[in-house]
Amino acid sequence: MTGFLSLSAAILKGFIRDKQAVFFSIFFPLMFLVLFGGIFSDQSQSKIVVVQVGEIALLDDLPPQAQSAFDDAFAVTSSDDLDAALQDVRDGDVTLAVEQHGKDILVHYSDADQVQAAVAQGTLQAFVQSANLAVTGQPPTFNYSSQRVEDESLETIQFVTPGLLGWAIATNAAFGAAATLTGWRSTKLLRRLRLAPVSTRTVVAARIGVTMAIALVQTVIFIGLAVAFFGLKLSGSWWMAVPLLICGTLSFMALGLLAGAITQTVEGATSLANIFVLPMAFLSGSFFPLDDAPKWLDVVSHLLPLRHLNDGMLDVMVRGNGPESALIPMLILIGFAAVVLVVAGRFFRWETD
Repeated sequence: MTGFLSLSAAILKGFIRDKQAVFFSIFFPLMFLVLFGGIFSDQSQSKIVVVQVGEIALLDDLPPQAQSAFDDAFAVTSSDDLDAALQDVRDGDVTLAVEQHGKDILVHYSDADQVQAAVAQGTLQAFVQSANLAVTGQPPTFNYSSQRVEDESLETIQFVTPGLLGWAIATNAAFGAAATLTGWRSTKLLRRLRLAPVSTRTVVAARIGVTMAIALVQTVIFIGLAVAFFGLKLSGSWWMAVPLLICGTLSFMALGLLAGAITQTVEGATSLANIFVLPMAFLSGSFFPLDDAPKWLDVVSHLLPLRHLNDGMLDVMVRGNGPESALIPMLILIGFAAVVLVVAGRFFRWETD
């Protein structure tokens, strides 16, 4: 126990004295939180821009309730120049140009942005259908309403924070393990530790313990900043994020050890760790959601440990799910760590060649 505590204290002091390690482990991920928090903290839904060509009875004579809903969805400008309105649609300055010929409503759109055009047409068509029903004097058979399944207080930052935190934990664990292994090996410290009166298990346990402590401190600072300044609201079994992050730390420590075992220098190890982690962050939804990603990308992302770490934290921190929702991601992360450790063990060397 004395050897474990002494080694842990020495490793921790080495980390604190390494200003670059502290910056990239703690402060660099926080910069992304501040960036995304600033972008999403006051985000409002943009309106669909429409140019009205001439007089359109449908738009001019909407009842008060429908007019309020229409104003929430559309930003309308008027024009008597159809050619100019059509050019604005082609240029992407407006989404739709609308004109009326008798009882026909003609909508001009561009296929340059098919998703936005489809949404705009569908929304406007709903108002046309409502106007037709109002003219017939028949009450609607069905009433439509919608409600978000998440708490109404949730903001976009709620869904961004777990992914950013997962990436921060992965970066710290992978880079720390890779740099430590190659650094100790190149300075012959690893050989001296092998000959020291402490077991290899003690050395490994001390390294893991310090990395876990740093990850927990990192998590507290990260979540504390998100709660205090960007309105993050924890829900459900949010405390399950702690064992999830522990499993995630083990998983990415194993990946860092693999990088350190394969390479000869600290620079090579950190570069390889970066190759492992950075593309994984983009493919796992750490920086942007994968809801509209192609099917193949969704399949690939589920092969990556960071995707399961991000999804698990999203379930317990934001979606309000119970602790059982974290069990499968934790098992996957532990299984990934075990497999990678076996592979890293085959490449491990006590000294440089």
